[in-house]
Amino acid sequence: MADAETSRLCVQIVWSHFGPLSAKVAFALLTRGRLSLSQLIRYTKMKPRTARVATLVLVQQNILWHSNTEEEGEMLEFNTLECLMRLRFGRFVWQAEQLFGSSGAEIVQLILDHGKLQQPDVISRLSLNNPKSSSLYSQTLQKLISGAYLKPSTLLSHHSPRDKRIKYEAEEKAKITGFPTAKELREAQETAEARLKREEKEAESVGLDGVYFRVNFDKFNTHIRNKLIEMAAAERFNRSAALVMQATLKATEARQKSVSDARSDPTLTAAIAMLISDDEGLSAGIVTSIKKASSASLVKDYLGLMSAIDNPTPAGKAASFISLTENKVYVEFEIISKRLRRRVLEAVARERHGDDGVRIVRLLLDIGKMDEKQIAKVAMMPNNVVRPLLAALSSDFLISTQEVPRSADRNPTRTFYLWHVDLHKAYSALLGHLYKTLYNIGMRRQAEQEEPTVKAVLAKRARTDVAQDENLLSRMERDVLKEWETKREKLTVLEMRVEEAVFILRDLDKVGSYEDI
Repeated sequence: MADAETSRLCVQIVWSHFGPLSAKVAFALLTRGRLSLSQLIRYTKMKPRTARVATLVLVQQNILWHSNTEEEGEMLEFNTLECLMRLRFGRFVWQAEQLFGSSGAEIVQLILDHGKLQQPDVISRLSLNNPKSSSLYSQTLQKLISGAYLKPSTLLSHHSPRDKRIKYEAEEKAKITGFPTAKELREAQETAEARLKREEKEAESVGLDGVYFRVNFDKFNTHIRNKLIEMAAAERFNRSAALVMQATLKATEARQKSVSDARSDPTLTAAIAMLISDDEGLSAGIVTSIKKASSASLVKDYLGLMSAIDNPTPAGKAASFISLTENKVYVEFEIISKRLRRRVLEAVARERHGDDGVRIVRLLLDIGKMDEKQIAKVAMMPNNVVRPLLAALSSDFLISTQEVPRSADRNPTRTFYLWHVDLHKAYSALLGHLYKTLYNIGMRRQAEQEEPTVKAVLAKRARTDVAQDENLLSRMERDVLKEWETKREKLTVLEMRVEEAVFILRDLDKVGSYEDI
């Protein structure tokens, strides 16, 4: 089950998108876990017909998993990640418009509104008022499917992957003779995960006839990741380096299917140089010995700079953006993602505990477990400053302690207490705070909208005559409306910034691993 902050946010999202009845179903499943329909009716105290309709709506929108088991029968389970992804729907529609024009945005928005649709339904709905546009929508739909922006909705996608993952892991562990080692357990998990992904890929390898399509969030998320990488390159180096990084990502964009990839597919320097125009002014961002260097030569210099080729140490590798192997260029998603997550952690530590807090966090990340006296000595800080600071960092779950007893009775007076940064614990705590912030933003938006004066003006603007001519509103009403729109815009911008931090901590945490965060 999801934690309290995640549950509150999910219930709020469902309430705002589908109303109070569906939110009541979501609350029951989030607080009580997997339930049958009869149990759901009992806990929600809804009429059976109403509960079934609300459940079908959430299943259609891919927010509920349902499965039939011999032991439990038909069970329903809430898909937390799918629900939280609804906060990015506006960005997905905008991205589709940037890539495929207004027709692509309309198709993506229609499918997001309905959860899943068949190809004939999409075309018929969008070309209802203009039958001649059906060919345009058909072509755009084919591009979205071939580019993996849409994927088939299969029977397997309606079942919780956790069930099969547990089953497959148990089968793999049963093959191990004797007491399993940590390596064997990890290999069993990886084999089970690979088997599950292979089944999902085979299930999605179907034709176009009679197939329901849904939006592939992973593909859209790759564009968000790539934009963050470009911004990180611009911040670390300069705008010209960001342009080279953008071209490098663009060269392999068609083959980027998921944010879980540890590195990009290989590309060549010549292919990157072809995507950069000569008037971009790359020479202004780097000093070379050649007065008029070619574009390919400048790209090669930038790639060497971003690969930390002049610093072949572990620290240099950890600070790199790309790697060069046999004239092939790879973007190191896993290395960059770790650095972006660490930057979020340090930003939170600085905001809450100042520069001294960041110094301690960086020290523990670089060196590892240390006791209080060692931290004070290495960080060159007095003990009376370090002690309360460690306690404050620990209360925010940014750092943790490891007990090392010197005797079998584990007496606290004869125990070493080593401080370290448990990244998984720290990131989970930060995610909880970010979810709480998103919930508060939604509640503030709702409170502003429910204010009597604003509510009356919005109701008046919804009238057909006023919608066509807003001059029918009085000057005071227009001022109220403008003030509300300004507040809504500020809240939306804040929500996007928080959601970007959520993307870094949650979605990029899966890069190069098999963990389901």
